[in-house]
Amino acid sequence: MADDIVSAADPPVLNEALLQSIADRGGIRRYAAQTVIITEGDSSDQLYIILSGRVKVYTGNEAGKELVIATHGPGEYIGELSLDGGVRSASVMTLESSTVSVVSGANLRDFVATHPDFALNLIRKLIWRVRQATEGMKTLGLEDVYGRVVRLLHDSCEPEGTHWIVRDRLTRLDIADRVGASREMVSRVLKDLTTGGYISLDSGRIVILKKPPPAW
Repeated sequence: MADDIVSAADPPVLNEALLQSIADRGGIRRYAAQTVIITEGDSSDQLYIILSGRVKVYTGNEAGKELVIATHGPGEYIGELSLDGGVRSASVMTLESSTVSVVSGANLRDFVATHPDFALNLIRKLIWRVRQATEGMKTLGLEDVYGRVVRLLHDSCEPEGTHWIVRDRLTRLDIADRVGASREMVSRVLKDLTTGGYISLDSGRIVILKKPPPAW
């Protein structure tokens, strides 16, 4: 049983009416899985509102190494950092077939100016992201690979029946990209957690059977 697990706080939620209102100001686009819709370094200023599907926000280097910063699903929006006029700070790729509303920078700025509830949600989301970034730096600097993997599972899980299940179907490489470790190290940690009866796999999804210890 994983009754003592408490999932990490989710980002501030935009109410459905306000979400639909800003989505109506954009054009609907549909993307196949594994499509890059935002490229790091670009100077575009559109806001992307996810209507269906899931995307990942990531950064990488010339050697091909990748670090996943976050994943987002329906009802969330991405690309708001372009409001400062700077280039894109990260890339975004669809994890599955996705439908988004693409709002131009001009429409976004007008909407922010005329809808204080959205402006407040935007501020809260930016604060949430700063907190997440701070936690991420602390995790990378102060925790070992085991600790980072356990934290990722904890932050990504949701209750289902008597257990907690990680929302996304994560491969070992996916986990490695998110925690900044090698796939081999991640495989070792997952094997230890499975052998210890802390996790199991169910149709490609990780099930948390009981709370893993803080250190191994």
